[in-house]
Order: sequence, then structure tokens, then C-alpha cells
Amino acid sequence: MGRATRFSQKLTRREALLCLGTVGAASHAGVTPALFIEDRAAMKVTCFIRYQIDPFEREAFAKYAENWGRIIPRCGGHLLGYFLPYEGTNDVAWGLVAFDSLASYEQYRARLRSDREALDNFHMAQSKRFILHEERTFVEVVEGTFERPANREMASELAVP
Repeated sequence: MGRATRFSQKLTRREALLCLGTVGAASHAGVTPALFIEDRAAMKVTCFIRYQIDPFEREAFAKYAENWGRIIPRCGGHLLGYFLPYEGTNDVAWGLVAFDSLASYEQYRARLRSDREALDNFHMAQSKRFILHEERTFVEVVEGTFERPANREMASELAVP
């Protein structure tokens, strides 16, 4: 299948978290590749957004992310999800948005600039100042590493009694 293959199914929460883990590891290692996802085996262009947030404004960021849940699909992005810190580091959050191509991403960005709710959401974040830093990275799945389920038989054999 070519790189322009249409994304035919939505990712499950588990799949999105697997992708997020892969993306986080690549980001931590300083890798900045482009992400292409073909169907479900090799994703299309995905924008990985890393936010440093004010940990005392967690609920404000959650509202901001919820708003994107309506805006992003309307403007042409495939929202994989927003993620708040759960345990460990309390000031880092993520957003993952997939696109058919970098050209689709640019068209999406243009739509955001003319969408009233998107502009309101940006202004709310600026006025409340709960986002301290934001980074955008485009990543690609390494062939043979995405959607690899646990080998439960091997895991049970290796379990410590």
C-alpha cells in the first residue's frame, strides 16, 4: 500500500497509547522524523504535540483539550487524543492528531485560523496562561513495532511466583 492510503479505521485508546509511548520515546531520544501511517500498520502524517502545563491549572488544560475534541475533526484532523499526566511528571501533557499528508495538515491549519471556536480556544489558553511551552513534532512508526500485542503465554511463563 502507498503512503497516501486512506485511514480506514479509528484507533482504539490502547492503540493511541501505544503510539504515544513510541512517540514519547522517540521525542525523548531527540528523534524528529515524519510520521506516515498506512491504514493501521503504518500511520499517516501525525502531529505529536508536547505541552508543558501549569500543574495547578490541570482542569483548564482539560477543558482546552475537550474543546479540541469538537474543533479538530470539524477542521479536518483525525484526533487520536489528548493526554493529561496521570502519575509521575505532573506538568507534561500530549495531543496526537493524524492527517492524510503534510498538505492536509497545512489545509487544517488554515481552517483553524478561520474557525471561531478554534480562535476562542487559542485565546482562552493565552489569557489563562496554563500552557507554559508547546512543541510540535512529526514522527513515523518504525516498521514492525506498531500494534505489537503482549505474548501472554511467554509473559505467564516468565512471571515471578
